Amino acid sequence: MWNKIDIHELIDILITTLNVRNQNTFGHSWRVAKISTMIAESLELNSEEIEEIHIAAHLHDIGKIGIPDNILNKPGKLTAKEVEQIQDHPKIGYDILTKVSILENISSLVLYHHERFDGLGYPEGLKGKDIPLASRIITVADAFDAMTSDRPYRQALDYEYAFEEINNHISEQFCPTVVQAFNQIKNDICVMLENMKDDQEFIFKEFNPIEHERLIHSKKIVHLNE
Repeated sequence: MWNKIDIHELIDILITTLNVRNQNTFGHSWRVAKISTMIAESLELNSEEIEEIHIAAHLHDIGKIGIPDNILNKPGKLTAKEVEQIQDHPKIGYDILTKVSILENISSLVLYHHERFDGLGYPEGLKGKDIPLASRIITVADAFDAMTSDRPYRQALDYEYAFEEINNHISEQFCPTVVQAFNQIKNDICVMLENMKDDQEFIFKEFNPIEHERLIHSKKIVHLNE
């Protein structure tokens, strides 16, 4: 069993390192970890599973540290080749985390966080329950935060709109079981996010989100954000 103090110190180091290159990362990872944990609790998973999901959600974008700066911080539209490169970040994250023995189980959850329930995701095109439940949970939390956070090309979409979009794509991008649990805690998530805006005002002021963040989420959702 992990020493929780040590493991969270390690997470802080990793995320802070990535945040130096892209200041959107810290707040995004924090929110995705919180939403993922709340979904896991709604599903009544055991404490060890919830802890793994919390850690994996914090680290889900750590692979972006291996993406070149000219792509990671590009203000405009990515080329097809650049999209391919940024889609390498789950595999890069996996490769980083597998080198840390206490994060071995976490690494596969990070690897699959951009798989889709209909099999059209990446990097391996896994489908349905072949995708780890933890990764399916992070997928929902990640997409929701992407929609409800400010971006250079638009202000944050409202929570109700984002919930509707998640529900419109059940069994396509998102796992029905996870979305059902997500819906059950809708009000709690909204309250939590509003409280976080106050508690982390100093972080939000430093955000510098990148335009192409939307490209790594479902096209069915992405086109609505343009």
